[in-house]
Amino acid sequence: MHGLYLTGVIINEIIVTIAIIHVLMDNRQPAKTMAWALVIFFVPVVGIVLYIFFGVNTRKERMVSQRSMDQLTKRSMLEFAEQRDLRLPERYLPVIDLFVNQNMALPFNNTGAEIFTDGHSYFLALLAAIGRARHHIHIDMFIFADDALGRLVADSLIDKARQGVEVRVIYDDVGCWNVGHGFYERMREGGVDVRPFLPVRFPTFTSKANYRNHRKIVVIDGREGFIGGMNIALRYVKGTGRQPWRDTMVRITGGAVYGLQRAFLVDWYFVDRTLISSRKYYPQPDGSVRTGCIAQIVTASPVSPYPEIMQGYVRIILGARRYIYIETPYFLPTEPVLFALKMAALGGIDIRIIVPAKSDSRFVEWAGRSYLRDMAGAGVKIYLYTAGFLHSKMLVCDDTLATCGSTNVDFRSFENDFEANAFFYDGDMAMRFKQVFLADQQRSCLFDDVARLASPRFFTRLWESLTRLLSPVM
Repeated sequence: MHGLYLTGVIINEIIVTIAIIHVLMDNRQPAKTMAWALVIFFVPVVGIVLYIFFGVNTRKERMVSQRSMDQLTKRSMLEFAEQRDLRLPERYLPVIDLFVNQNMALPFNNTGAEIFTDGHSYFLALLAAIGRARHHIHIDMFIFADDALGRLVADSLIDKARQGVEVRVIYDDVGCWNVGHGFYERMREGGVDVRPFLPVRFPTFTSKANYRNHRKIVVIDGREGFIGGMNIALRYVKGTGRQPWRDTMVRITGGAVYGLQRAFLVDWYFVDRTLISSRKYYPQPDGSVRTGCIAQIVTASPVSPYPEIMQGYVRIILGARRYIYIETPYFLPTEPVLFALKMAALGGIDIRIIVPAKSDSRFVEWAGRSYLRDMAGAGVKIYLYTAGFLHSKMLVCDDTLATCGSTNVDFRSFENDFEANAFFYDGDMAMRFKQVFLADQQRSCLFDDVARLASPRFFTRLWESLTRLLSPVM
């Protein structure tokens, strides 16, 4: 018995050593390398399993085809994207050029935008837009839930498909783990073309579980669309759960719909291997939207050599002159974002961050508190949203720029997930987002005013510091 135990220990040590060497040889960021090494070393067996399922980096080998498809769809869109009198704001040219050069996210003028901050108004607008569809409906969604709202939207899509409208839906296979296949089969039988994003099937699970499509994009006839943080799920409708979810979506019309369409069609090729680049999916603008609002639809993915949206955040933060306001449900910032926020705050910029008072993930909440305490120590005003669970992802800068989308301020969104944000370079849009932020601030309390969070006991602080070590892999 003793010999068998000793053999097991030796085998475990060999596996642990090989796994840690594999982590080291991957040349990730030092913080992420150290986090995985600690998990593997201190959590026997479970640590190895977690690394195999969520840490093995196969993204560049397995997903490189998406980058080549990006090039093809960029060319097809460029043929249709004719713009006149496009005057870009000189102040934000470095940010705009960054997104164009790294992501081919073209800036579009004459963009109309309507902000939704509650599920009631958003889903009514979504259903109305679906009802107006005459040619195609494209939906790219992290979670498409099998609940009363999900079934209502599914019925609407089936009805449009039977009318001859092309309906395509992408859902994330991991995000919809708890949704039975029958839900999507019913849509397929009704004429809706439904595809899962990176379906997880053992034994190929390891290369797919860690890189999820977190985007929330809807495009109707190439003329209007939606982007933001809301999934198709009943939890966003007040009165349907114990804790209402507060989130933000934007309805986009005009030029920037081209950007939404391109983001969807690239993802569609990724899941279906069908290249869709016809002019009919990029219709000529009808001229009904004439605004000074310039917008870019920026996508980010683990396939890209650089984390585009994270780099954009850093540039915007370091270029701020008066203030930066941020809403995010999870605050586990990467080192560049953490450094930029501290540097801006210490330089006298008014930095405010709103996070939920109570998260839907306890580990993320524990790890995030130490980051929030760091931010407060650097002069950042931290607010805890108390009127429900804040799931909104937005940033406003200096009454001149705003962004909203699916990107959280955490390692997973910046480095591992497929994300999409709309960036608006327009004073009116920035002021509208600012009013949303200030309204949420009124429903929040200051982090420093909560004694147990601002000055926790020793063992609480120790536990938060330990969970912080794992933040790069959460």
